[in-house]
Amino acid sequence: MDNRIDIQICLGSSCFSRGNKRLVKVVEQYLNERNLRHLVYFHGAHCFSSCDRGPLISIDGKEYTGLNEDKVIMILDGIFGKTSTGV
Repeated sequence: MDNRIDIQICLGSSCFSRGNKRLVKVVEQYLNERNLRHLVYFHGAHCFSSCDRGPLISIDGKEYTGLNEDKVIMILDGIFGKTSTGV
């Protein structure tokens, strides 16, 4: 069984144009710098049907809306711990 955390980022046109294009890079950088890739299944998904609340990300089924770079990092810090090294 795969116990990785499932992070889906909406790549629908509304979320993508509202900032998820940049947030893909922010999440990738966060995971890579902290050696967390092995703990996460990070992938894009098509529209979550919440276009008016985007950009958004779903983490293990919980949606986070109205995101920017700082909010995404704060959410990831809450999941992995602010000083997590992934080891």
